[in-house]
Amino acid sequence: MEKYCSVVKSPIGDIIILADDHAVNVITFGSRDIEGLQENSISQLAAKELTQYFEGNLQEFSFPMAQEGTEFQKEVWQNLLKIPYGETTSYAKFSAHKPLAIRAIAAANGKNNIAIVVPCHRVIGSDGKLVGYAGELWRKKWLLQHEIEVAQKGQTELKF
Repeated sequence: MEKYCSVVKSPIGDIIILADDHAVNVITFGSRDIEGLQENSISQLAAKELTQYFEGNLQEFSFPMAQEGTEFQKEVWQNLLKIPYGETTSYAKFSAHKPLAIRAIAAANGKNNIAIVVPCHRVIGSDGKLVGYAGELWRKKWLLQHEIEVAQKGQTELKF
């Protein structure tokens, strides 16, 4: 259970970071009851790194993270971490190693509770369109655009 909390003011709204004594457990855009929760060194480090991310000065996060889930979900989340900064992949390509599990993989992707850092926003539809993002599609578009600009890859504006 989360005991600590930090909040980051970002261009896409307040980001709530929840942590325990060992790791960050949740990063969300949604509103949460955080009354009475204090920061700790882990939530503060995550807040610092997210601030650097939004400033365009950080592409890889180093703070410890752990979220509750099944072994299958944890495997999907580990695979999300392999999608390079500033790049996207389709659900079909992302699940190519287990093509019959594409829906289960998409569902696990949707259950990711560590937004931005576990980059589920980098998975898009096979047709190149933005699909499904718990943080709302406008945030997904903003995050992808931000990463492409920072990475200085290809076109300067995504076409969806």
